[in-house]
Amino acid sequence: MIDPPVTHTKTVWILGVLALLMTLLPQAAAQTSKPWPAEARQFRFHMIGNAHIDPVWLWPWSEGVSVVHSTFRSALDRMKEDPDFKFTASSAQFYEWVAENDPQMLAEIRQRIEEGRWGLVGGWWIEPDVNIPNGESLVRQGLYGQMLFKRLFGRMATVGYNPDSFGHVGTLPQILKLQGLQDYVFMRPQPREKRLPADVFWWESPDGTRMLTFRIPFSYNDPASVDRGLRQYLGTLHEPVQTLMYFYGVGDHGGGATKLNLESIHKVQAEAGAPTLLLSTPELYFSELRKLPNLNLPVVDDDLQHHSVGCYTAESQIKKDNRTAEQLLMVGEKLASLASVLTESPYPKADFAAAWKNVLFLQFHDSMAGTSIPEHYDYARDAHGYAMTVAQQAITLAAQKIAWQIPARDPESQYLVVFNPHAWDTSLNVEYDLDWPGHAEPGQAGHRVPMPSVVEDGNGQALPHQWTAGTSVAGDRRKLIFRAPVPAFGYRQFRIRPVAEASKATGIVRATEKQLENDHLRISFAPDGSFTIFDKDNQCELFQAGKTGARAVVLNDPSDTWSHDVNEYADEMGAFGTASFRVLESGPLRAELRIRSTYGNSRLRIDWILYAGSRDLEARVQLDWHEHQKILKFSFPVNVEKPVPTYEIAYGAIRRQANGWEDPGQRWIEVTGELRGRPYGLAVINDAKYGYSVQGNDMRVSIARGAVYAQHQPRRIDPQGEYIWQDQGIQTIRMLLVPHAGSWQDAGVVRLADEFTAPVPVIYQGIHPGSRPQSASFLSVDAPDVIVSVVKQAENGSDLIVRCYETAGHSTRATLNLELVHKKWAGDFRPFEIKTLKVPVGAGEIREVNALEE
Repeated sequence: MIDPPVTHTKTVWILGVLALLMTLLPQAAAQTSKPWPAEARQFRFHMIGNAHIDPVWLWPWSEGVSVVHSTFRSALDRMKEDPDFKFTASSAQFYEWVAENDPQMLAEIRQRIEEGRWGLVGGWWIEPDVNIPNGESLVRQGLYGQMLFKRLFGRMATVGYNPDSFGHVGTLPQILKLQGLQDYVFMRPQPREKRLPADVFWWESPDGTRMLTFRIPFSYNDPASVDRGLRQYLGTLHEPVQTLMYFYGVGDHGGGATKLNLESIHKVQAEAGAPTLLLSTPELYFSELRKLPNLNLPVVDDDLQHHSVGCYTAESQIKKDNRTAEQLLMVGEKLASLASVLTESPYPKADFAAAWKNVLFLQFHDSMAGTSIPEHYDYARDAHGYAMTVAQQAITLAAQKIAWQIPARDPESQYLVVFNPHAWDTSLNVEYDLDWPGHAEPGQAGHRVPMPSVVEDGNGQALPHQWTAGTSVAGDRRKLIFRAPVPAFGYRQFRIRPVAEASKATGIVRATEKQLENDHLRISFAPDGSFTIFDKDNQCELFQAGKTGARAVVLNDPSDTWSHDVNEYADEMGAFGTASFRVLESGPLRAELRIRSTYGNSRLRIDWILYAGSRDLEARVQLDWHEHQKILKFSFPVNVEKPVPTYEIAYGAIRRQANGWEDPGQRWIEVTGELRGRPYGLAVINDAKYGYSVQGNDMRVSIARGAVYAQHQPRRIDPQGEYIWQDQGIQTIRMLLVPHAGSWQDAGVVRLADEFTAPVPVIYQGIHPGSRPQSASFLSVDAPDVIVSVVKQAENGSDLIVRCYETAGHSTRATLNLELVHKKWAGDFRPFEIKTLKVPVGAGEIREVNALEE
């Protein structure tokens, strides 16, 4: 998707250029007769013939397949006509379509690659959004993309290529380098959106990795004579080098280089005083650039934002499904790896690859950004559903294979096996519906009290628990809730049995109509459903005096689907209010208060949950949204001075300014400042959202927008028109509020986010014998700031791949104990460094490899 002049939409602009081409031709001759500026001859332009292809945007993906075919055919035809012409194209998915549908075309492309005339770039499955996908998705983009390039062409890309994505996360240089990519090309944000010291620079990620990077200054599309564009480019140049790239060709709906493009290039090549033009590829350009003497380029150590900030929130469903699919697949791979080693069962490698490729395709920037047509999002729900099903089946079957070998012998008891996919010991919140008898309570018709029970671990230790209403209203099936202590990357069996009298709970947790309280926190609710939190441990109010947290603020949002030219949403129109309150649970393990509130035609229901002994407050949100041209945000005005916001990003974290601007983030955002001279703060973790802002100490999470599908400025909404509006109806999210003294690193926010967003596999056992112990651990890491994010089987062979990364921005040393294969590994990590280990299941040493497992 390109940025048009402000008076035209993208599509209208492209079509208008083509429609006016005949009018411009007479002018072109006059323009080329003008003398070139005196400095023009000092410049060398590598002319990059390309066709930006949106496989889905204002059309379905089925049409995108056809566009790939016709565009590649056109490029091959131009090569036959012009022996100097070179073409550049990315996206492994495109080449897979060619391989499946036209083997002869694939052979032609292979020949042109060997000749150096077809530039194979990108190395990724698609040109994705790079703010929404998590770090592992970005790794898989390159893993599956480069694997396909190597299989089809015998070589991999060396130039990362993502011109149209709406901002670029700052950890990308490290990820790209680990995928064999040396250089990077992008276009957004454009110069008017982010000032850079130059358009050619070294881009440095937080771990210190640098990548040679080029920003396309105007557009990757130029369907007409290149003369005018080159003159415009020369008139704005302030670059540290005089060797640059110029992109030409028809794009978005494909197309590629036109005959007029090539004729105009050859004409400029023959003109006196003109810059030197080379028909080229990005790979050739960067190769020449690196050979320049005294290549002294500026260094940029920031992420590359912003463009189209509405894309962080538009179309909530695809964003939630993306995160859910990512988390399920990562846990599925972990459990399938565990089962394959412990039980010698097959690892479903092909199923995981197919599922991941669905997720990766849906991360295409106009898809994941929420800026495509509504028909695409119907398809996306099904495609994400496929990926989730593959992952859920893998989790269940792998866990069952192990659980079948754990004895469960007492027919008077019921047994659950809880799996911990994290590389540290932890206690996980378990909720599971069981058949458990009850008895009628006098005076309360229809209400049955569960019979007394005990929940025990394998050592006979009784655990606090409680029963609540299950999802079924038939029979005596009810929900058991308990905190399950489970060893690192392992499992533990829990036994539920009847007793004559239940033991009394210790600790405090209770709910009243306007309050939740435990030993650490007291939450007091206001009439509008927002609240204050008194932190007992630190003897302070969490929110600013006179203000409340979790206020559901509605702001004016008249912008288009992308929110072009918008930096912040600041025009407050009102807030949800007129709340009703209902106590759902009041101990002994947790207390739960349900709050319903309204705004306009919209309804909000939040279940606030507080566990005994916990410093965290959980929210389960159901929003029924029916607003147009408005955005909903939850507000958290943290009671600190000198606030510093930190956002989780792909395999890392970044500090940003507290200036109210809309920013992208992953699962959590956090504000730490000073309270009575000491560090104090609040982190908010969620399972579905990516848009955030911080104005001063007011931290906000963007929940829903009411934009029209695929509306691009300057097209205006007709008040009398009929449109399909985004985010209408019911959506659900979960949040976890983590007040903390000290820093977010001290609070272990990354581990908490992993625990909160990853599924907790729980298996119900029948009665059977078995030979495995009731509890076991198979992998652990001793450094609290190092996360093991991936355990999977290698794409080639049966070795295990273990990926881990440093999460706190500090240098550290970590030891991994891989009890599963009776091996250990120790290594040093730079801040936010990603390491990938190849682990032989049998004999052999663990070795560090790149993200391509090489």
